[in-house]
Amino acid sequence: MNAARASLLALLLCWASAALALVAVPPLSERVVDQTGTLTAGDIASLRQTLKDLETRKGSQIAVLIVPTTDGEAVEQYALRVAEAWKIGRKKVDDGALLVIAKNDRRLRIEVGYGLEGALTDVTTKRIIDEDITPKFKAGDFGGGVAAGVDKMVRIVNGEKLPEPEPPHWQDSQSFDPSDLFNPFLIIPAIFFGGLLRSLLGRLLGSAAAGALTALIAWFMVGSVMASVIVGVIASLFVLISDGFMSAGPPGRRGSPGGWSGGSGGSWSSGGSSSSSGGFSGGGGSFGGGGASGSW
Repeated sequence: MNAARASLLALLLCWASAALALVAVPPLSERVVDQTGTLTAGDIASLRQTLKDLETRKGSQIAVLIVPTTDGEAVEQYALRVAEAWKIGRKKVDDGALLVIAKNDRRLRIEVGYGLEGALTDVTTKRIIDEDITPKFKAGDFGGGVAAGVDKMVRIVNGEKLPEPEPPHWQDSQSFDPSDLFNPFLIIPAIFFGGLLRSLLGRLLGSAAAGALTALIAWFMVGSVMASVIVGVIASLFVLISDGFMSAGPPGRRGSPGGWSGGSGGSWSSGGSSSSSGGFSGGGGSFGGGGASGSW
């Protein structure tokens, strides 16, 4: 019994040691992750734009990872670990693919999600590696090799019949949501710009201009024509009948536009910056080991 326990403990220790020795999967932050500094900034920017356009057009996700080494782990096993961690591709559609390059090992792998295995077959991905990628790698053109491989993968995915991608969040619904009326970015222009527009254009024209401005902002934010029209009409009526508030003295009118401008410059632009620099994440796709490997 003691010998059996000792053997089991030894196996567990060996397994734990092997697990700890595995190269860590880097966090997914962008469509192209280069831990070796091999690709130029221009290479990365071009690849990211190509892959972003593919996702916008088809919904599919392709990512590229370049690491120095897998440290003895088979590139197939490492690529599958990365794919399972990153979850490239849409959930239940599984239309993701991953190009992994271990530069110092001179090994690479195209890992394919379940939903693309009919298009990016084992034979097809092997040909992409042998005909498009590794010849350029052998010539020292790593940027060209990655670009050629990605372009071929994108062209093949473009020809695959897949579910339509979901529209951007701000275009999700064309129906009216009453909560849109209480969005501060819609209330603030009506209140603060309303007084200024009335003072400049008069009661009727000013209220109409304030309503149109608010409707435009509403359409941009929520993407609903009905909501935009309703919000614009309400804003216009509010400016038209709010004599007490809108007839504030000149100092108040001068302060209001200034206050709104400061708020707009701070919160709106920072929100856009956060959105554009928020990184990239997988959509929940699954992988089963399809794809091909190669070397150069």
